[in-house]
Amino acid sequence: MKNFNIPNIYRSSFITRIKNARKDSDPRKKDFTPTLLDFGPVRFYFARHFGFCYGVENAIEIAYKTIEENPGKRIYLLSEMIHNPGVNYDLQNLGVKFLMDTTGKHLIEWENLTKDDIVIIPAFGTTIEIEQKLNELGINPYRYNTTCPFVEKVWNRSEQLGKENYTVVIHGKHAHEETRATFSHSKTKAPSVIVRDIEETKLLASFILDGKSESEFYKTFSGRFSDGFDVERDLQKVGVVNQTTMLATETQAIADLLKETMLRKYGAENLKNHFADTRDTLCYATNDNQEATYGLLKENADFAIVVGGYNSSNTSHIVELCEEKLPTYFISSEEKILSYNVIKHFKIHQHKEIETENYLPTKEVVDIILTSGASCPDAVVESVLRKVHSFFPSAKDVDDEVENLITVLH
Repeated sequence: MKNFNIPNIYRSSFITRIKNARKDSDPRKKDFTPTLLDFGPVRFYFARHFGFCYGVENAIEIAYKTIEENPGKRIYLLSEMIHNPGVNYDLQNLGVKFLMDTTGKHLIEWENLTKDDIVIIPAFGTTIEIEQKLNELGINPYRYNTTCPFVEKVWNRSEQLGKENYTVVIHGKHAHEETRATFSHSKTKAPSVIVRDIEETKLLASFILDGKSESEFYKTFSGRFSDGFDVERDLQKVGVVNQTTMLATETQAIADLLKETMLRKYGAENLKNHFADTRDTLCYATNDNQEATYGLLKENADFAIVVGGYNSSNTSHIVELCEEKLPTYFISSEEKILSYNVIKHFKIHQHKEIETENYLPTKEVVDIILTSGASCPDAVVESVLRKVHSFFPSAKDVDDEVENLITVLH
């Protein structure tokens, strides 16, 4: 795996060492048990995998290199580089401006740009329509392109499905930048439709099996199907791809449901002509982080802290998994830990921050699950650990215990 040159402010003083030690002892990534840092009165269970993925580090490296190599030029990002407030704030402090918000609403209009300006494509990629617009302005949209290779892999798989006359079913959040980009690329090569979850897939399956009216389909999936989509024609052959940050288990469940649907309608002998196996579009980092979360949840912890941007899709799915088992606090940084008694955290279903008191239980040993999303710097996770650790005066020294752990792991 390539090593990226990203600012040291995003690196942790010890987390990379722990990750590398785990990698050395388990290079095939078969062991998803967490790493325990035991400080006596407080213990932290670290996920086997968490933090910056390949695509995020690649995007950050390109962005900072672009700034360094273009002094005095106006530099823009199409939208947020990644879904992490700290990283985006750092780029803005360096003079980078955002053209749009995460929904695609313009903050700066196209007519304000010139051919001498630089526009960075974020890790989520962008739509063909925006690429064309930038070309019209004389701005090369591919020169400073940080699109994640795993997102591009989904686009390539969609194109392959189109060449084989399959309709592309995209599992994703239709308003998310990545899904908007994937849909834009997919619909030029194949009939395409977006499903949010398994429930919407069940609706799609009902159109395949029950032959419901086209008007009902167009109403149900309004704004989420390609131009000229023909319900009778375009639901005979399907393949599933996904927004790479969705729950891998849900994407697989969606694919399994559509496979079973085609099996029922066309029979086992004809299945290959109506359903394409596309499980290879699942992002390795998303999958690893989710599997590591399942490993975390086997521990009997008191609560979980998940760190990341509140609009981060992959982080929100980790939060959902943790919430199924134990109290979970979704925070963007250590600043949200207001005191020993109060924590400010984001409730994903209510879409707002709330304050919770007495989140730290009164007991001899407090066990805490600690993990983060793929767009969260390790430095922030370390800061969270040190903040909570500071509330336990009799706890062992962080750096001493890290050295002991590294010795054991090696």
